[in-house]
Amino acid sequence: MSQIPKQPKTKLFYKLALFGYIGLLVLMPLWLFVISPREGHSLGFMFVVYILPLLLPLRGIIKDKPYTFAWANFIVLIYFVHGFTLLWIATDELIWVLLELLFSTCMFIGCTYYARHRGQELGLKIRKLKEDLADEKSAHEHNN
Repeated sequence: MSQIPKQPKTKLFYKLALFGYIGLLVLMPLWLFVISPREGHSLGFMFVVYILPLLLPLRGIIKDKPYTFAWANFIVLIYFVHGFTLLWIATDELIWVLLELLFSTCMFIGCTYYARHRGQELGLKIRKLKEDLADEKSAHEHNN
């Protein structure tokens, strides 16, 4: 973890991201393995498709890495799409679907803005393509 303190807004988005992440981390196995096991799917398949993706950013989230929060959004979209799909086809599981949507939305918003604000606090930025091209052109001109 960095020694640079988090601003209040950054702390808020961090907590929102963690709320969504931990919520999904608890909800998905509980829902899919205990509350409403899926028939026709092996436990291994269910683990790989629904649980393993959530475990991929765990180390970076624990180490408080803004970059991990940013790319974790790609993973959370799986749960967002899954929730919206089930909203239409699994009305008997509405409470679990709504929880999945709540947690995935909180994680998405929290991760997006936490990565942005914390990255700014730490002085991290993604270089623009035109900056990279200008550096390459300059280096090429110096070599010739």
